[in-house]
Amino acid sequence: MPTIYHHRHTVLPAEIDVLGHANNLAYLAWMQSAALAHSAAQGWPGEAFQRLGLGFVVRSHEITYERPAFADEPIVVRTWVASFKRASSVRRYDMVRETDGKRLATAATNWAFINYTTGLPARIPPEIIGSFQVAPDAPGL
Repeated sequence: MPTIYHHRHTVLPAEIDVLGHANNLAYLAWMQSAALAHSAAQGWPGEAFQRLGLGFVVRSHEITYERPAFADEPIVVRTWVASFKRASSVRRYDMVRETDGKRLATAATNWAFINYTTGLPARIPPEIIGSFQVAPDAPGL
């Protein structure tokens, strides 16, 4: 199981704002796509959480933008789980332009684990925690 998941994306023309670069909300969408793809790759697609009646919801995002991304550029969103607590998890992201390796942004998401029926926090099951390698600081970045 890889510690860091690499999610590839090509910046779409629809993601470009009036300034000619990727809109800030596009970065957020890339983060969500990368997180969901990583979870699915580790055996936890959305349907698995639905069957459990438990799953992650976003509590907060933090994004630091470093460089703009432009239409048709291939990017890589590298993501990993930085921590698990009883009913929450922090996931980190490093977004880079694939052609030159330049960092576009770094980010983190604080996820709360909840019971879908009650909306209340729930303990993250050990089988979910065991599906991911935790890396507070991503190795090699």
